[in-house]
Amino acid sequence: MRPQRTQRARVHCFTVTQDGIGAGEEQSFEHPFGHADPGDLFAWAGATASWVNRTDPGGTRGLDDHITRDFARNIGAEIMGRNKFGPTRGPWPNHEWRGWWEDEPPFRTPVFVLTHHVRPSFTLGDTTFHFLDTTPHEALTVAKAAADGRDVRIGGGVTTIREFLEADLIDEMHIAVAPYELGRGLRLWDSPDELTDRFHLERVPSPSGVVHHFFWRR
Repeated sequence: MRPQRTQRARVHCFTVTQDGIGAGEEQSFEHPFGHADPGDLFAWAGATASWVNRTDPGGTRGLDDHITRDFARNIGAEIMGRNKFGPTRGPWPNHEWRGWWEDEPPFRTPVFVLTHHVRPSFTLGDTTFHFLDTTPHEALTVAKAAADGRDVRIGGGVTTIREFLEADLIDEMHIAVAPYELGRGLRLWDSPDELTDRFHLERVPSPSGVVHHFFWRR
């Protein structure tokens, strides 16, 4: 009998610039990534045949597509920060805002949104959003239970990933580094080598111009 696979906490298909920035400043309803252009950040993923937001046939194959195919592989739940869900701060003004994703979010699993101002759960399509005011450790425990043996994706944004790294809760990461600098914004790292005390790191350049960084625990 094969041994049961251990659940992992994974970051996958998260993109930063060459200076380590994963989101810009001045986030708003119209600009989810602030002054950063999501078209620049995610052009490599959006061009692939397997990207979760693709609605038309076509798209590129090759290395980038191989990576985007793994976005949902063995994922049973996601944890995200409140500012990935929406741009408001403080108490919810109402419960009408239901995220950036319209009627069919791409997650198709339970999603746990970390916030100090909880609100009732709701379901859109195949995705149910839950709102937790808790620690990374407790959020991961809850998400693993909901994932039913599958992995938990730590979906971002930058602040949430940093919190889970600081709590030493991430088992593996894929970070795509886009070929430009932004100068200011939310920074994941000054250098990816900061993490090599805990993780192996392999860099794989892609013809699209991004460099894929794969981290796994030592």
